[in-house]
Amino acid sequence: MVRIIEKSDRGWWIVSHEQKLWLPAGELPHGEAGNFDLVGQSALHIGEWEGEAVWLVQQQRHRDMGSVRQVITQDAGLFQLAGRGVQLAEFYRSHKFCGYCGHTMHPSKTEWAMLCSHCRERYYPQIAPCIIVAIRRGDSILLAQHTRHRNGVYTVLAGFTEVGETLEQTVAREVMEESGITVKNLRYVTSQPWPFPQSLMTAFMAEYDSGEIVIDPKELLDAGWYRYDNLPLLPEAGTVARRLIEDTVALCRAEDA
Repeated sequence: MVRIIEKSDRGWWIVSHEQKLWLPAGELPHGEAGNFDLVGQSALHIGEWEGEAVWLVQQQRHRDMGSVRQVITQDAGLFQLAGRGVQLAEFYRSHKFCGYCGHTMHPSKTEWAMLCSHCRERYYPQIAPCIIVAIRRGDSILLAQHTRHRNGVYTVLAGFTEVGETLEQTVAREVMEESGITVKNLRYVTSQPWPFPQSLMTAFMAEYDSGEIVIDPKELLDAGWYRYDNLPLLPEAGTVARRLIEDTVALCRAEDA
């Protein structure tokens, strides 16, 4: 429910515009609204954190606008709420007009949706399912440097689910397309909301089955098998990719003991 912020309102403030997040001093604003020049703005209550409200404010600030990735090292629950805010802000911004009849839409008062008062069409935030998989071969794990990561980080393989696919089929296809190998003994591990921009990462572990590594140069800069005790630069803590790598390392250590 949208409300106008008063001076006494306090909590966590997700101030977002065009998939960016306001991060004064590099942190999420926390405290009374008056301390952040938010009084009089429209806000949407999107959750609770540590007993205080989490508010979404759709507004652009001229300074200190950054990526939600900058708060990924904070508690997973707070990162998830920040990601929810960024995704909702982008949803409301991109659905001002109905895609069927072109008329102006307005937010629902009862759920996260946009409503058309002309044709009565209802739109919900879209979530793109994707897979991420750690592949083990003996005491080694397959790690790759992606073309979209120019920071030297090596990570596991990932990709989006296509229309008509199961998640298991997505794993097999993405692994084959990106690395040229096949996998077996696929096992679900966990999932993670991933607001870049609106994904749900579904994490798996798998074992190598067959094939030699042949990378897709459109997707990967490099890929190889790395022994568990001699790994390259890895993704930051808090990511599901890092968890998959650490879980695989733990399995390798246990079998090598």
